Amino acid sequence: MQEAIERFLQYLQVERNASPLTLKSYREDLSALVSYLSESSSGRLPDPGAVGVQQLRGYVADLHARGYSKATTARRLASLRSFFRFGQREGWVDANPAKPLRNPRKSRPLPHFLSTEAVGQLLESPPGDAPMGLRDRAILETMYSAGLRVSEVVGLDDGDLDFSAEVLRVRGKGRRERLSPIGSYALKALRRWLRTRKLNTKIPPGPAAPVFVNKFGRRLTTRSVGRMLEKYLQQTGLDARTSPHTLRHSFATHLLDRGADIRSVQELLGHKSLVTTQIYTHVSTASLRAAYEKAHPRAKGSRIRN
Repeated sequence: MQEAIERFLQYLQVERNASPLTLKSYREDLSALVSYLSESSSGRLPDPGAVGVQQLRGYVADLHARGYSKATTARRLASLRSFFRFGQREGWVDANPAKPLRNPRKSRPLPHFLSTEAVGQLLESPPGDAPMGLRDRAILETMYSAGLRVSEVVGLDDGDLDFSAEVLRVRGKGRRERLSPIGSYALKALRRWLRTRKLNTKIPPGPAAPVFVNKFGRRLTTRSVGRMLEKYLQQTGLDARTSPHTLRHSFATHLLDRGADIRSVQELLGHKSLVTTQIYTHVSTASLRAAYEKAHPRAKGSRIRN
């Protein structure tokens, strides 16, 4: 089993050009299956070709019993389907035992987003008279201006910045690249940060130099950005549910609220499918309804009765 998993991960990396994060997710999902099969078989791990539908149904039931979310269960099922589909290609399984398993029905909660006023308060919170404050403001401005994922913003290199065209080259999920427009506030914040960053002699110049670094000159991690955001949330008293991804949600919601068409927002977010973007139309509609209820003199308590 372990050998088959390693071959599968190598296939994803070499032939499918999967990102490190994607490989990490597949490894975790398949390791969870291995643990379940080992426990249910008294420590004797079956060959991958001997795993059947009933064993996988038991695994899914175990996930439910352990309280895993529907989203996590669906993701692990997708990993199993891909793994056994690879097994069909390699010839060590005739039929995909994960194919008959249905995904749990997932409710899609509306994404949390900030108002334009709250975003402005957050972006103004980093101090403008300290190097790390200039860096933090540039990070937050860039994420909100271009709708970037946190992994995308920490992955930016100097060669990805085009100040004359006012765009960023962004490497998104599946290593897909896109060009993202960036606004004047973010450009100004980036210029101020880069002038300060030049004073750090530990950063070798060149197009491959990371845009955002820590005090030691090393590229920031996604976790570092999360901790940085938590600090400013505490200072400003903004909603504690806010995460780095909230700025991306806010970016999409504010664009739609102001008349941007959904296909343009899809391109800006780097979504492969329009279905992923459509959740923001629900957020936008809810926002419009709330504004209507608040502003229209006969919106509430005025239902016509027959």
